[in-house]
Amino acid sequence: MSDEAVKEEDRQLVERAQAGDISAFEALVDAHRDKVYGLALRMTRSEADAAEISQDTFLSAYQHLREFRGDAAFSSWVHRIAANNALMRLRHRRVVQAAEGELQGPEFTERGSLTEYPTRDWSRDAEGRILDAELGHAIQQATDHLPEGYREVFLLKDVDGLSYEQIAEVTGDSIPAIKSRLHRARLALREAIDRFYNQGDASG
Repeated sequence: MSDEAVKEEDRQLVERAQAGDISAFEALVDAHRDKVYGLALRMTRSEADAAEISQDTFLSAYQHLREFRGDAAFSSWVHRIAANNALMRLRHRRVVQAAEGELQGPEFTERGSLTEYPTRDWSRDAEGRILDAELGHAIQQATDHLPEGYREVFLLKDVDGLSYEQIAEVTGDSIPAIKSRLHRARLALREAIDRFYNQGDASG
Protein backbone atom coordinates (compact mmCIF):
# COMPACT_ATOMS: atom_id res chain seq x y z
CA MET A 1 0.00 0.00 0.00
CA SER A 2 1.37 3.42 -0.99
CA ASP A 3 1.98 6.20 1.54
CA GLU A 4 -0.92 8.18 0.10
CA ALA A 5 -3.23 5.20 0.43
CA VAL A 6 -2.13 4.71 4.06
CA LYS A 7 -2.76 8.38 4.82
CA GLU A 8 -6.21 8.21 3.22
CA GLU A 9 -7.08 5.08 5.19
CA ASP A 10 -5.89 6.76 8.40
CA ARG A 11 -7.96 9.84 7.58
CA GLN A 12 -11.09 7.77 7.19
CA LEU A 13 -10.41 5.86 10.40
CA VAL A 14 -9.83 9.13 12.27
CA GLU A 15 -13.15 10.53 11.03
CA ARG A 16 -14.96 7.40 12.16
CA ALA A 17 -13.17 7.40 15.53
CA GLN A 18 -14.00 11.07 16.07
CA ALA A 19 -17.64 10.15 15.46
CA GLY A 20 -17.45 7.60 18.27
CA ASP A 21 -16.45 4.40 16.45
CA ILE A 22 -14.16 2.64 18.95
CA SER A 23 -13.24 -0.09 16.46
CA ALA A 24 -11.85 2.58 14.10
CA PHE A 25 -9.53 3.88 16.80
CA GLU A 26 -8.47 0.32 17.63
CA ALA A 27 -7.57 -0.09 13.95
CA LEU A 28 -5.41 3.06 14.16
CA VAL A 29 -3.66 1.66 17.22
CA ASP A 30 -3.01 -1.65 15.44
CA ALA A 31 -1.63 0.18 12.41
CA HIS A 32 0.81 2.40 14.31
CA ARG A 33 1.58 0.52 17.53
CA ASP A 34 4.80 -1.12 16.31
CA LYS A 35 6.29 2.11 14.97
CA VAL A 36 5.39 4.04 18.13
CA TYR A 37 6.90 1.31 20.29
CA GLY A 38 10.03 1.21 18.12
CA LEU A 39 10.51 4.97 18.40
CA ALA A 40 10.09 4.87 22.18
CA LEU A 41 12.49 1.93 22.46
CA ARG A 42 15.18 3.66 20.41
CA MET A 43 14.87 6.80 22.51
CA THR A 44 14.75 5.19 25.97
CA ARG A 45 16.65 1.92 25.39
CA SER A 46 14.16 0.30 27.76
CA GLU A 47 11.45 -2.19 26.76
CA ALA A 48 9.43 -1.43 29.91
CA ASP A 49 9.58 2.33 29.31
CA ALA A 50 8.74 1.86 25.62
CA ALA A 51 5.66 -0.20 26.50
CA GLU A 52 4.41 2.42 28.98
CA ILE A 53 5.14 5.25 26.55
CA SER A 54 3.15 3.44 23.84
CA GLN A 55 0.16 3.07 26.17
CA ASP A 56 0.39 6.71 27.30
CA THR A 57 0.72 7.87 23.69
CA PHE A 58 -2.43 6.18 22.43
CA LEU A 59 -4.36 7.15 25.56
CA SER A 60 -3.39 10.78 24.97
CA ALA A 61 -4.22 10.47 21.27
CA TYR A 62 -7.67 9.12 22.12
CA GLN A 63 -8.31 11.86 24.70
CA HIS A 64 -7.33 14.60 22.22
CA LEU A 65 -8.65 12.98 19.06
CA ARG A 66 -11.37 15.58 18.55
CA GLU A 67 -8.65 18.27 18.52
CA PHE A 68 -6.86 16.55 15.63
CA ARG A 69 -7.66 18.54 12.48
CA GLY A 70 -5.66 16.54 9.95
CA ASP A 71 -3.17 19.32 9.14
CA ALA A 72 -0.48 16.63 9.41
CA ALA A 73 -0.71 12.89 8.90
CA PHE A 74 -2.07 10.93 11.85
CA SER A 75 1.22 8.97 11.96
CA SER A 76 3.23 12.20 12.35
CA TRP A 77 0.88 13.46 15.05
CA VAL A 78 1.03 10.27 17.10
CA HIS A 79 4.81 10.01 16.67
CA ARG A 80 5.20 13.55 18.00
CA ILE A 81 3.16 12.59 21.08
CA ALA A 82 5.34 9.51 21.56
CA ALA A 83 8.55 11.50 21.20
CA ASN A 84 7.41 14.08 23.74
CA ASN A 85 6.46 11.32 26.18
CA ALA A 86 9.85 9.67 25.68
CA LEU A 87 11.70 12.94 26.26
CA MET A 88 9.78 13.54 29.48
CA ARG A 89 10.63 9.99 30.59
CA LEU A 90 14.34 10.54 29.84
CA ARG A 91 14.42 13.82 31.75
CA HIS A 92 12.65 12.24 34.73
CA ARG A 93 15.14 9.37 34.65
CA ARG A 94 18.09 11.76 34.76
CA VAL A 95 16.57 13.71 37.67
CA VAL A 96 16.06 10.48 39.62
CA GLN A 97 19.60 9.28 38.87
CA ALA A 98 21.05 12.62 39.94
CA ALA A 99 19.05 12.55 43.18
CA GLU A 100 20.17 9.01 43.91
CA GLY A 101 23.76 10.00 43.28
CA GLU A 102 23.51 12.87 45.75
CA LEU A 103 22.04 10.56 48.40
CA GLN A 104 25.03 8.24 48.20
CA GLY A 105 27.19 9.84 50.83
CA PRO A 106 30.72 8.79 51.85
CA GLU A 107 31.14 5.40 53.51
CA PHE A 108 33.39 4.85 56.52
CA THR A 109 35.20 1.85 57.95
CA GLU A 110 34.86 0.71 61.56
CA ARG A 111 37.99 2.75 62.37
CA GLY A 112 36.31 5.91 61.10
CA SER A 113 38.31 6.39 57.91
CA LEU A 114 36.86 6.78 54.43
CA THR A 115 36.48 3.52 52.54
CA GLU A 116 37.26 5.42 49.35
CA TYR A 117 38.68 8.83 48.80
CA PRO A 118 36.17 11.00 46.94
CA THR A 119 37.03 11.53 43.30
CA ARG A 120 35.11 14.81 43.31
CA ASP A 121 36.98 17.90 44.44
CA TRP A 122 35.04 19.33 47.39
CA SER A 123 37.72 21.91 48.18
CA ARG A 124 36.73 24.40 45.51
CA ASP A 125 36.26 27.86 46.98
CA ALA A 126 33.01 29.79 47.03
CA GLU A 127 34.21 32.17 44.33
CA GLY A 128 34.64 29.30 41.90
CA ARG A 129 31.16 28.01 42.62
CA ILE A 130 29.66 31.46 42.08
CA LEU A 131 31.53 31.69 38.77
CA ASP A 132 30.06 28.34 37.70
CA ALA A 133 26.57 29.50 38.62
CA GLU A 134 26.99 32.74 36.65
CA LEU A 135 28.34 30.87 33.63
CA GLY A 136 25.44 28.41 33.83
CA HIS A 137 23.02 31.34 33.91
CA ALA A 138 24.70 32.90 30.86
CA ILE A 139 24.46 29.63 28.94
CA GLN A 140 20.82 29.19 29.94
CA GLN A 141 20.01 32.71 28.75
CA ALA A 142 21.78 32.07 25.45
CA THR A 143 19.87 28.80 25.03
CA ASP A 144 16.55 30.54 25.71
CA HIS A 145 17.31 33.12 23.02
CA LEU A 146 18.08 30.57 20.31
CA PRO A 147 15.49 30.34 17.52
CA GLU A 148 13.01 27.59 18.35
CA GLY A 149 14.30 25.15 15.71
CA TYR A 150 17.90 25.60 16.84
CA ARG A 151 17.02 25.28 20.53
CA GLU A 152 15.01 22.10 19.93
CA VAL A 153 17.86 20.41 18.04
CA PHE A 154 20.45 21.53 20.63
CA LEU A 155 18.40 20.15 23.52
CA LEU A 156 17.64 16.88 21.76
CA LYS A 157 21.28 16.28 20.76
CA ASP A 158 23.47 17.84 23.46
CA VAL A 159 21.12 17.62 26.44
CA ASP A 160 18.99 14.55 25.76
CA GLY A 161 21.74 12.73 23.86
CA LEU A 162 19.64 11.54 20.92
CA SER A 163 21.26 10.48 17.65
CA TYR A 164 20.75 12.46 14.44
CA GLU A 165 18.51 9.66 13.17
CA GLN A 166 16.33 9.87 16.29
CA ILE A 167 16.09 13.65 16.04
CA ALA A 168 15.09 13.36 12.38
CA GLU A 169 12.32 10.97 13.38
CA VAL A 170 11.08 13.37 16.07
CA THR A 171 11.27 16.58 14.04
CA GLY A 172 10.61 15.25 10.55
CA ASP A 173 13.63 17.21 9.25
CA SER A 174 16.57 15.91 7.23
CA ILE A 175 19.82 15.01 8.97
CA PRO A 176 21.82 17.67 7.03
CA ALA A 177 19.33 20.34 8.14
CA ILE A 178 19.57 19.12 11.74
CA LYS A 179 23.40 19.17 11.66
CA SER A 180 23.36 22.69 10.22
CA ARG A 181 21.04 24.02 12.94
CA LEU A 182 23.00 22.25 15.66
CA HIS A 183 26.24 23.79 14.37
CA ARG A 184 24.72 27.27 14.44
CA ALA A 185 23.28 26.69 17.91
CA ARG A 186 26.67 25.59 19.24
CA LEU A 187 28.35 28.63 17.68
CA ALA A 188 25.82 30.93 19.36
CA LEU A 189 26.41 29.30 22.74
CA ARG A 190 30.19 29.44 22.27
CA GLU A 191 29.90 33.16 21.57
CA ALA A 192 27.86 33.56 24.77
CA ILE A 193 30.57 31.77 26.78
CA ASP A 194 33.29 33.90 25.15
CA ARG A 195 31.38 37.07 26.04
CA PHE A 196 30.99 35.85 29.62
CA TYR A 197 34.73 35.34 30.08
CA ASN A 198 35.65 38.53 28.21
CA GLN A 199 33.37 40.52 30.52
CA GLY A 200 35.09 38.88 33.45
CA ASP A 201 38.51 39.86 32.11
CA ALA A 202 37.34 43.41 31.48
CA SER A 203 35.95 43.78 34.98
CA GLY A 204 39.10 42.34 36.48
